[in-house]
Amino acid sequence: MKLFTNKKKLQSEIKKINNISFVPTMGALHKGHENLIKKSVKESEKTIVSIFLNPKQFNNKKDFYNYPKSFSNDIKILKKLKVNYLYKPSYDDIYKFKTKNKIFLDQFSKELCGPYRKGHFKGVVDVVNRLLEIIEPKKIFLGMKDFQQLVLIEKHIKKNKINTKVIPCKTIRDNKFIAYSSRLRKINKDEMHTLIKVIRFLKTYKKNLISKKIKFNYKKIKSILLSRGANKVDYVKIIDLKTLKKPKRNKFNLFFAFYIGKIRFIDNF
Repeated sequence: MKLFTNKKKLQSEIKKINNISFVPTMGALHKGHENLIKKSVKESEKTIVSIFLNPKQFNNKKDFYNYPKSFSNDIKILKKLKVNYLYKPSYDDIYKFKTKNKIFLDQFSKELCGPYRKGHFKGVVDVVNRLLEIIEPKKIFLGMKDFQQLVLIEKHIKKNKINTKVIPCKTIRDNKFIAYSSRLRKINKDEMHTLIKVIRFLKTYKKNLISKKIKFNYKKIKSILLSRGANKVDYVKIIDLKTLKKPKRNKFNLFFAFYIGKIRFIDNF
């Protein structure tokens, strides 16, 4: 695996490769990332992974500084998965050039996490656009756990006619149905126990919605989540993945964001 910290050197290395795929990350790699990388390695001639902790997508400086880091372990994982290139740029390498594409932020950015994380999605789309302009991959692999982010990146790519295909990958979960996340490193045993209880309840709640045993009631579900140990609930919503709106049919995902202790969790299923 070759490591690059400079975009010019990276570009001269990869310019002749037709089938290169890309997995963007902020490091602190886990089994969810590993799944994206394995898919990329399997489907592509070459795979490039980026590790860049992007300050522009954090609306809270403390959250940015506290984000888990494990670079030496990340390197081990990437080598084991037979990644060809790692791009670990500096802030200037990413942000000190004029982009060709104009940032397109679809209306869906105002839903779900939008009101709670001001500027977050603009920061995400901006950095991914810059990475796409540098790398020009054929495919980009993104996880369904961050569904809103995935949709917004895809809409930006379509709007700007960028020649990169988004490959959505299913969320990887442990045997307690908890989605792998870098933030899990920041919670203690009691908080983990609370998280398991909350996710178990939400899973049953969705089953009951589908079987029409109950009707969706936000106030009721919010008070149950708080009684089960969530510190704060930002939202719980049901959304049709095709229309991105409230479902008119009995096919939807339950989307939610809540805090356990000081850590915010988002997921959907």
